[in-house]
This record gives sequence, structure tokens and C-alpha cells, in this order.
Amino acid sequence: MNAALFKSLQGIEERMRENLHSDVPLVHLIAEHLLSGGGKRIRPLLVILSARLCGYHRADLLDLASAVEFIHTASLLHDDVVDDSALRRGRASANSVWGNEASVLVGDFLFARSFSILVRFGNPRIMEILSGATEIMAEGEVLQLAGLQDPSSGIDHYLRVVRCKTAALMAAACRCGAVLGGVDAEGEAALEGFGLELGMAFQFVDDLLDYAGSEEEFGKAQGGDLSEGKLTLPLLQALRRAEPEERSSIQGIIARENKSSADFQRVFSFIERHDGFGAARNSARQRVEEAKNRLRIFADSPEKKELLDLADFLMERRC
Repeated sequence: MNAALFKSLQGIEERMRENLHSDVPLVHLIAEHLLSGGGKRIRPLLVILSARLCGYHRADLLDLASAVEFIHTASLLHDDVVDDSALRRGRASANSVWGNEASVLVGDFLFARSFSILVRFGNPRIMEILSGATEIMAEGEVLQLAGLQDPSSGIDHYLRVVRCKTAALMAAACRCGAVLGGVDAEGEAALEGFGLELGMAFQFVDDLLDYAGSEEEFGKAQGGDLSEGKLTLPLLQALRRAEPEERSSIQGIIARENKSSADFQRVFSFIERHDGFGAARNSARQRVEEAKNRLRIFADSPEKKELLDLADFLMERRC
């Protein structure tokens, strides 16, 4: 990481904490618990690097970046309640410490605070982009909930969920940078497409890590998606390649509400046997390359290189 990028990350952390103030101690305590638990700040970095790529360097970028991260953090609080998750980034999740009610309400606070920041920011197009992305994220959560434990849920449904839940906010972050920089419609679409493809790849890699990453490095229990009834890309790719009888057997496991460690190992072996992991990895790599291709219309610059390097980093990350 170069010095300029490191300085940007420090600025994001400082501004988030400035914008987190609340007179209600529990609000600050829960939000700080999640924000201090790590995270790569990918979404606020996308805001800053996209804006700088388009020639916008004003200090108020940090406020916009913190608002985007608050939207993301609020969605994590709500996700953990919906999924009944005990871990988040290797630490106890907020809902497991303070309960579901407090986690939902603090998530609501962070959504509200993000839009208070956007109102102060004073750009109607930015407000429109991020409010639209937040709406799409909520729809994605409902879509995913509707598909839980459903062995007939296919790749098209999965891709729609990923586009809504993960990629929409990354696309919006990049598009906001383009809007601030005042680029033309082609440049705006290119950066939005970069963020969308990157978001898809990001989730595909997360899916792989859920099976292959350890709890220590990934920050949650191995096989958590399967235990929650989520059909992710490695499993869906394997199901598509399997013979009907074997597919039916695995779908029976997926449909069970409570899955044993033996069930997990059987599904893991099934995915390996049908190269579901390799297929998902290839899909992630293709999405990263497509994301990078979207930036071809921009002249070479340090900011462009940082965006390209960020795309490669997300492909190769281990946690």
C-alpha cells in the first residue's frame, strides 16, 4: 500500500469516528464495536479513488466515504440478526453480545446518520444514487431470505442476490466519485460498471473462503453459508455439473434445517469432485478482468493504478 492510500485510510477512520457521535452511549458502543473490528474499507476507498481519478480532490470526500461505510456497516448489523451469526470478523457479533433488538436499532441509526451526512453534503445526485443502492440492498436481503433452504434456487437467483446485496453499493460508490468529478456519461457508466463487476467478484471470493478459509483467518465459522441454508457459487456450480441422482441427494442435505459436520464434509467433497471451487474462482477472475477493462477509457494515472491494484488484491485476498 502506498503512502497516499494509507493516508486516505487513516482519514476515513478518523472521519467515521467524528461522524459517529451520539449522546446515547449504547449506540456509540455497538457501532464502535463493529467499526473497530477491522474491515478493509473497500467501499469508502472506491469513493475516494474514483473521485480522484476524475479530478475531484476536495476534503469533503471523507464525509461521503464515511457515509458509504455507515450504510455498509448498518447492513452488516442487520445481516447478522437475520442470519443469527455469532461471529463477525473474528469477534463476537453485536447481536450475540447486546441482542437482536439493540443491533437492529443501531443499524437503523447508522442508516439514518449516513443520510444526515449526505444531506449536509448537499449533492442531490449523490443522494439519489446512494438511496437507490440502499433500497436495492434491502431487496437483496429479502430475495436471499426467500431462497434459504431451497435446493431449487439456481445460479440466476444467486447472481441477482449478489448484485443487490454486495455489488450495488460498490457500484454506487464508484459512480458517486464519477459524479463528483463531473465526467461524461461514458465515464460515469465505466466507473459504475467497474464497481459492479468488482462487487460480484468480491462476493465470489467470499463464497470460496467460506468453504476453504479457517475461522481464524476469515473471521467466521467454516461452512457458515451452508449451515444457514445459503446456496453460494461453488455449490451451485457443482450442482449444475452433477448427475440427477447425485444432485438430488445433495439437495436433500441442503433442505435440512440442521446440518451435521458429516453433512458439511459430504457437500465439500461433492463440490471438489465437480470442480465447483475452480469454476467459482474462474468466475471471480473473469469479473475482475472485466472490471479492469471498464477503466480502459481513462488515461493512465496513479489513481487508475490504485484502482487496478485494488481489483487484483480483492481477487487474491485470503480473508
